[in-house]
Amino acid sequence: MRIVIAGASGFMGSSLTKALRARGHTVDHLGRTTTVRWGQLAAITDLLDGADVLLNLAGKSVNCRYNPANRAAILSSRVETTRELSKAVRGCEHPPALWINSSTATIYRHAEDRPMTESEGELGEGFSVDVAKAWETAFFDGDLPATRRVALRTAIVLGDGGALVPMLRLARLGLGGPQLDGRWFGSVHRRAAGVFHEFRARGGRQKFSWVHIADVLGVVEFLAERPELDGVFNLSSPNPTDNRTLMRTIRRVLKIPIGLPAFRWMTELGAIVIRTETELILKSRWVVPARLTQAGYMFRFPELEPALRDIVNEE
Repeated sequence: MRIVIAGASGFMGSSLTKALRARGHTVDHLGRTTTVRWGQLAAITDLLDGADVLLNLAGKSVNCRYNPANRAAILSSRVETTRELSKAVRGCEHPPALWINSSTATIYRHAEDRPMTESEGELGEGFSVDVAKAWETAFFDGDLPATRRVALRTAIVLGDGGALVPMLRLARLGLGGPQLDGRWFGSVHRRAAGVFHEFRARGGRQKFSWVHIADVLGVVEFLAERPELDGVFNLSSPNPTDNRTLMRTIRRVLKIPIGLPAFRWMTELGAIVIRTETELILKSRWVVPARLTQAGYMFRFPELEPALRDIVNEE
């Protein structure tokens, strides 16, 4: 296949590019630093014309403080790029047969009571959820009769890079205990902006939905081979865990017996220092891939410990 990846400079994009090329596919890139860049509608249209798959991963990292400037950039880098791709696809003489667009499992509410599926999941509230909703609305807007569209509500992707890196670092420093939620003060401004995390889960029991990078690749190829599948899909392991179990498993894989816990005040102060948000580790994301499993996709890494061992052994 010829695959065009938009926003390929990050951990997921670089990993998928390498793996797809190794499997014999042709991969072209579109982004801020590539030959064809955002804002060049005619060039983007030419690049997409005749492609088999368009895979859009574009979007500013959410690993930042949610100040007004970053919030605006997070939203626009997803919605505006998706709209530009839509215009380009409409202009193609031979548009891509499949357009896979990133979305996020964060679109669902904080869930401790039951898993969120595509058909029965409840959408949440707040800034991150609003971004996800706007992103999917832009993606599915209008008719593209020759192009099948799939939005992947992706959980935390585990691989040699991305979100796993700081977790491994903490464990190696002896700080690989659970991240414990607790009470914390939130300003009127942060609450109004929908970026303050309300205290809910106790004892590090916030759910952690995840997927191995190898299964991201597997799902892309799986969807390309099944023209009957479209719409929204949860991209996550069928076996989510919780934060306490995640950190304990990381310590076991690294053979580190002890890990000190991080209390809410520690994570809040640490988040300010390293310019990130505590929502990323304290929100309970309980997501399962009901549609993928019903369609027959077999996960290469359905269980957490083998997934972590595979990644750590490749470091």
